[in-house]
Amino acid sequence: MERNQYREIFNQNNIKTTKQRETVFDVLMNASMPLTVEEIYVTLREKEKNMSLSTIYRVLDVFVSKDLVEKSNFSKSNMAVYEIKGTKHKHHLICICCGKIVALDSCPIHDYEKALEETTKFDIISHKLEFFGYCPECKIKFEGNA
Repeated sequence: MERNQYREIFNQNNIKTTKQRETVFDVLMNASMPLTVEEIYVTLREKEKNMSLSTIYRVLDVFVSKDLVEKSNFSKSNMAVYEIKGTKHKHHLICICCGKIVALDSCPIHDYEKALEETTKFDIISHKLEFFGYCPECKIKFEGNA
């Protein structure tokens, strides 16, 4: 997706287009997993883009308030992570050792959600599912120390 398309998305959501917002949005659009503010900051530094942490927080607050970005708290240190909201929700595997996050390709509880709606008469509008454990790299470390 190109920056012109970002401007269109911002306009549709009544967000003023700024270089900082385009830059942060671009980082999130190209991320393969949810990112912390610090990870966004490091990515920007690697691209030789100078932006303060407070600016990144302000930009993310705007995106979250306009429902463009989802904020979650499931990393090891309970720090917030951010990802672009898509048309499809995501579930994650989280390593409790290194904090690695892997997005699942599909929703494993879709059928269960429908059954819950039928039995409880709830109108379920969303859900979150996270699995916690050890990634392959951390598992090898632990097995090597046993």
